[in-house]
Amino acid sequence: MSTLALAGWQAHGRTLFPGVLASGVVAAAATFLSQHYGAPVMLFALLLGMAMNFLSADGPCKPGVEFSARQVLRIGVALLGLRITVAQVAGLGWHPVLLVVLAMALTIAASMLVARAMGFQGIFGLLTGGATAICGASAALALAAALPAHPQKERATLFTVVIVSALSTLAMIVYPMLAHALGFDPRTAGVFLGGTIHDVAQVVGAGYGMSQETGDVATLVKLLRVAMLLPVIVFAVTLTRRREGDTGGPRPPLLPWFAVAFAVLVAVNSVGFLPAAASTAGNDLSRWCLVMAIAAIGMKTHLKDLATVGLKPIVLMLGETAFMAVLVLAMVRWAA
Repeated sequence: MSTLALAGWQAHGRTLFPGVLASGVVAAAATFLSQHYGAPVMLFALLLGMAMNFLSADGPCKPGVEFSARQVLRIGVALLGLRITVAQVAGLGWHPVLLVVLAMALTIAASMLVARAMGFQGIFGLLTGGATAICGASAALALAAALPAHPQKERATLFTVVIVSALSTLAMIVYPMLAHALGFDPRTAGVFLGGTIHDVAQVVGAGYGMSQETGDVATLVKLLRVAMLLPVIVFAVTLTRRREGDTGGPRPPLLPWFAVAFAVLVAVNSVGFLPAAASTAGNDLSRWCLVMAIAAIGMKTHLKDLATVGLKPIVLMLGETAFMAVLVLAMVRWAA
């Protein structure tokens, strides 16, 4: 690397450092609060970031906050691939795989149709439906990273993260009681919990709160839903490319680099090339990047912007959650 190029990278790093550091500090504070009070870390990061939104105004932190909200987010999404192996998916058998694929596809399709009927763009239904059907806040952030820049995108993403985190926490409490009341055996309960609760952490909490076997099955089913992130990202980008092509705008790449990296890491993790310690470190780094990103997105958002969202998006996400729960419950009962 030439001296001139090195100097350029150093200057760029110095420009980004204050905002990246601020995002990291907020992420650390959110992690501490989450560990001590048991609430979703994404929600804490979002709220703390919004309280620090003055840092995203013109000043030394702005470039780094923008970098954290975009590039750090994409790194975190790519590293999600380290959570999944092909052997895990194969070990579940065909029924849970079919259940997850059908539930995801139908939930997203219904979300897009209902969103349009309620006066929103179909892309908003894809964002909220993807968050509900795949892996909560992580899916919302991944889909937002795949979609082109839009004046309302960050507000929509932030709203989706807030609601899906709240609904996931509620589901973690209610769904195990429902599974117990319906008399599900540990495996069936695990499939139900893993197929319906939004965020991975809440799935783990609900599953292992019932039994070891339920927790194991629920976690594997949930990771299968996480694996669905890649085809949904490809679908979102394809839809955007067609829309941008129709309007004469520039088309985004069919496969964003972070989606390719996600697939590569799934493959690497599946062949056992990485030691367990490296895979665990990658998972931790992924989580840290996503928390940093949502903190940065919070910094870029003003509370008054969220206050103008209204009731309809909340009704939409409640409907998506109820639709998926009923759908998975029906498929679980049919297979039993």
